[in-house]
Amino acid sequence: MRLILTAAFAGTLCLLWWTSERPSAAIPGALAPLAPVQLASDREAPFELDGFILQPLARFEATAKVLGREDYWLDHEAELSPTDLALGWGRMSDPQVVEQLDIDQRGRWYHYRWSGMQPPIPLSEIIVSSANMHFIPADASAAAALDRVREGQVVSFSGYLVEVRKADGWRWRSSLSREDSGGGACEVVFLEKLEVSY
Repeated sequence: MRLILTAAFAGTLCLLWWTSERPSAAIPGALAPLAPVQLASDREAPFELDGFILQPLARFEATAKVLGREDYWLDHEAELSPTDLALGWGRMSDPQVVEQLDIDQRGRWYHYRWSGMQPPIPLSEIIVSSANMHFIPADASAAAALDRVREGQVVSFSGYLVEVRKADGWRWRSSLSREDSGGGACEVVFLEKLEVSY
């Protein structure tokens, strides 16, 4: 989900990726200059994980700065996805930009605020250059790597955007759009590999 309010209020976004018109690597101050990449899935068949059925939708990889981390235990999704990371790339990975934003996470949402009348970079750029991601570790190794991630680090990861289902009809589907907002706009990532770059 994403809500975008005026400068006097909290802006909330849940957007993951932006592959068209990707920014150049030459972005002053950017620690993760390139946008996430979505590719056609090379894995078509659904598979089972801990009582859930996962359907791969697209191959996905990214390098991004960790703007925030939130762990969950009580919601239904936590059975499969215990951790959300708020991530930034392009100028949203520049510490001088990020430090001008008040960022927090709760309820599977990513929130940002700023002081004054204008954000440090255009709001449209914040939207396409940062996101909240729901991570589903593929195995114990991926889970351990995710557990070590801390705010301020730059991470590189790969996996799949997925749709998750249960026999009772419950469904959780990743966004596949570049600029959608509202319900269903978040990305659900089946995490195969994650490394901390620095």
